[in-house]
Amino acid sequence: MSLALWAAAATGVQVGAAIAASRLAVAEVPPLTLAMLRYAIGFACLLPFALRPLAAMPRRVPARDLLAMAALGVAQFGLLIALLNFGLQRVAAAPAALIFSLFPLLTLALAAAMGRERATWRLLAGVVLSIAGVAFTLLPKWQAATPGGNWWGELAVLAAAATGALCSVLYRPYLQRYPVVPVSAFAMLASVAALALLALPEAWPARLATFSPVAWAAIAFIGLSSGIGYFWWLYALKHESPTRVTVFLALNPVTAALLGWLLLGEQPGVAGWFALLPIAAGLWLAATGTDNRRP
Repeated sequence: MSLALWAAAATGVQVGAAIAASRLAVAEVPPLTLAMLRYAIGFACLLPFALRPLAAMPRRVPARDLLAMAALGVAQFGLLIALLNFGLQRVAAAPAALIFSLFPLLTLALAAAMGRERATWRLLAGVVLSIAGVAFTLLPKWQAATPGGNWWGELAVLAAAATGALCSVLYRPYLQRYPVVPVSAFAMLASVAALALLALPEAWPARLATFSPVAWAAIAFIGLSSGIGYFWWLYALKHESPTRVTVFLALNPVTAALLGWLLLGEQPGVAGWFALLPIAAGLWLAATGTDNRRP
């Protein structure tokens, strides 16, 4: 397996770990404020490493490229989170997570439609198996969920997944043109600016002093890991096809479940353990297939 796919796998684990840590913070920290602080800390982590490669970039980056990279950052971390939070207010967590797990399938469809990737049977099988594994992981929560979801909420979660898929496909030209770390830092800074505005109704400037040490520790961990994880994510997108990268997000619910069990005492069901089989098979198919990028 290539280094880029290992980076994608590490990102999937990091997202799951961040979700587990977020459960320690959400009781005190509103969702958009948490997202803003998360990416502000992530940007601060990336900035020192962005300065040296920044000097190697062209003296004048075209304004259209800067706007595009800023828009991708705002969409991935601002619009995506807003849509997901809107959906989670109306749909139970398990159905929402299953809808969001369509992320790699939507990525494959968009990449193929835009001529960026070949939809091979092996990659498609890997994506479908990984989604099946996520479904197994969520099965107990799905059965416990209250029936009668709101279709507007379901549509919002699907739109969030589609937003992430589109960003994953559109990032590649800029990652091939410019160094990964400056692109990561710039996109994250744009998202922080957007989230700071979106979070104003949560009164985040006044609430910062009210968070407990435990909440700040969780925020710090989430922010530090997000800075590293976002770099891994873009590094993987630079060197591998978008679908082969996004399919590793199937490690997210598995990691969150395991850490919830170890740290929070949340006992996973039998279905959660069985989920490891299709997820492992799906990741193996996606990772060991030939490179399916368009020439």
